[in-house]
Amino acid sequence: MSITARYGARPHNRPPVSSLARADGRAAGVYDTAPRASEAMLRRISAHCASYQGANAARSIAQVGLSLGIYFALMAGSIASVAYGSTWLSLLIAPLAGLMLVKLFTIQHDCGHGSYFASKRANDALGFLISILTFTPYGFWRDSHNRHHASSGNLTRRGVGAVDTLTVEEYRALGFWRRAMYRLYRHPVMMIFFGAPFYFLIVQRLPLTGAMPFAEVYHGLKFQQVWRSILALNIALLVVYGALSWLFGPLTVLIAVAPVVSVAAIVGVWLFFVQHQYEDTYWRPQQEWSYAEAAVYGSSHYDLPKPLQWVTGNIGLHHIHHLSSRIPNYRLQECFDASPDLRSLPRLSFVESLKCAQLALWDGDRNKMVTFRAAQRGSTNEAG
Repeated sequence: MSITARYGARPHNRPPVSSLARADGRAAGVYDTAPRASEAMLRRISAHCASYQGANAARSIAQVGLSLGIYFALMAGSIASVAYGSTWLSLLIAPLAGLMLVKLFTIQHDCGHGSYFASKRANDALGFLISILTFTPYGFWRDSHNRHHASSGNLTRRGVGAVDTLTVEEYRALGFWRRAMYRLYRHPVMMIFFGAPFYFLIVQRLPLTGAMPFAEVYHGLKFQQVWRSILALNIALLVVYGALSWLFGPLTVLIAVAPVVSVAAIVGVWLFFVQHQYEDTYWRPQQEWSYAEAAVYGSSHYDLPKPLQWVTGNIGLHHIHHLSSRIPNYRLQECFDASPDLRSLPRLSFVESLKCAQLALWDGDRNKMVTFRAAQRGSTNEAG
């Protein structure tokens, strides 16, 4: 069942833009036709969220201290297990350590938004130190992710920092091989279970800034904008993990670390996917795009159990985060609880989110994400 079916149509679920007309003769955008009550609600939500911006240094230090303490304790146990011949125990520890690495990634993520400390220098220093654990270049990721925030849901400005998404029309216009590449890229097993670890462990070691071969619209970063960040992390990785390898042996470190980073990558990419790739999400061309609508209607509220909500840094409250990225993760729930407007918006459960894995294309005529099969049926119907 879709979110719309459960909660009723949201303001952006309207007839196709091409079927709407304005008084001046131009095609009406979604924002033009949204009820004023919804515009007023967006203004209230925006003002409410803005009041929760700003870090609390004591809470930030306590959170990162606890998270690092738990993570290092688990990793020490994992390395010791492998060193003393209990590889099976290390593999049992890996999922827990991987989840704690997700927690640390959310802190690195907050540093990139400048929301974890008041000081930019403190944010950048902590973000870089955590990046040695997450294998994710801090500066490169910070810049690409902030671009994602600035253009999320914007069909005209798709590019770096987001899951590549084609429209039905763009997909149909591709040749055989480019279609095949896109289908392989969007396959959930490939993207989540193989692509995510490969991307975190291998691809992020390289200054790759270009578009995928199937991309029709792509706004990326230039080589000179990313190479320093990637090189700095690669050097740090060689120093830190080289020292650990010298102490415990390279195979021991590989067996202890690689599964943990892989678990974190799988969980992290899945979270990033369902935050925007659900049926009733929001995509609009530049002239009809609204930052507030994209944040509230194009970012999910992923309703997770409390323990998972903690290890994921409340990032399931993604609509709040996109609307006001300067709110630190530990204040997102407070912001949500204090707003009747936010509490009235749809939620995405874990069971419902599993159905999102098959969604792959944006159908502008129906204003929804669809599967390859649904897009093919639509093409067949048009031909008939």
